[in-house]
Amino acid sequence: MNTRRHLLLAAVAAAISFSTYAKDPKEIVIGTSSGPYADQFKLGIKPILEKQGYKIKLVEFNDYIQPNYALAEGSLDANVFQHIIYLTKFSTDHKLALSELVKIPTAPIAIYSKKHKSLNEVKEGTTVALPNDPTNQSRALVLLDQLGWIKLRDKTDPIKASERDIAANIKKIKLLPLEAAQLPRSLQDADYAFINGNYALASGLKLKEALLTEKISPAYANLVAIRTADKDKQFAKDIAAAYRSREFLAVTEKYFPDYAKTDDQVALEKTK
Repeated sequence: MNTRRHLLLAAVAAAISFSTYAKDPKEIVIGTSSGPYADQFKLGIKPILEKQGYKIKLVEFNDYIQPNYALAEGSLDANVFQHIIYLTKFSTDHKLALSELVKIPTAPIAIYSKKHKSLNEVKEGTTVALPNDPTNQSRALVLLDQLGWIKLRDKTDPIKASERDIAANIKKIKLLPLEAAQLPRSLQDADYAFINGNYALASGLKLKEALLTEKISPAYANLVAIRTADKDKQFAKDIAAAYRSREFLAVTEKYFPDYAKTDDQVALEKTK
């Protein structure tokens, strides 16, 4: 473990007063990215779990790296911020035993601009900021291909697309890969920016302000992740049940109306 990550994890552990040996079995420590997924949990899931006698602690992160390390190493019981593509790649690359527990309502990645009111204003030299992590960058590149701004090589896997797969830069745009959390700020300088829904909302942007919104596929629906060894534990079952509940569906419809609902929620809507 490198020194920086060791210090960060130590700080997380201290902040949440976590002890492997003294932890209350009815205490659940959840990690999430700051913004809407933290709000989803606070408004819709925390009350349900507290009624069942759980003590809930929520730890918010400002990156996509530390939440998985903290989960794998025991500082968290679950985290909420990522999709299965990212979880699978991260877990494989870093040899972490993490698994999906349940899908959650997801804010889509979308294109925003402070300088332009339309995508039709693209021209040579237009700057486009996009995520620099591989899984989210591929989503942006696929949308750029669909827009006709770039051309990806034939037979490119849309889930694994990278800048190396760009066969032609049709509109001669300049791509600016950035950390996902920095993308909202890039709107001050870039012409357009692909911004993950959670960071867009956390920065004050509205989903309806987007110039183009991705139609989320199941592969990119966000989820609750847990340690693989904990999948059958009661706390995990209770978290999953809370996200699948009619109570949480009502919270989703009231506070997160523009999010892509889960299959469980769509099924509940049909039985109203």
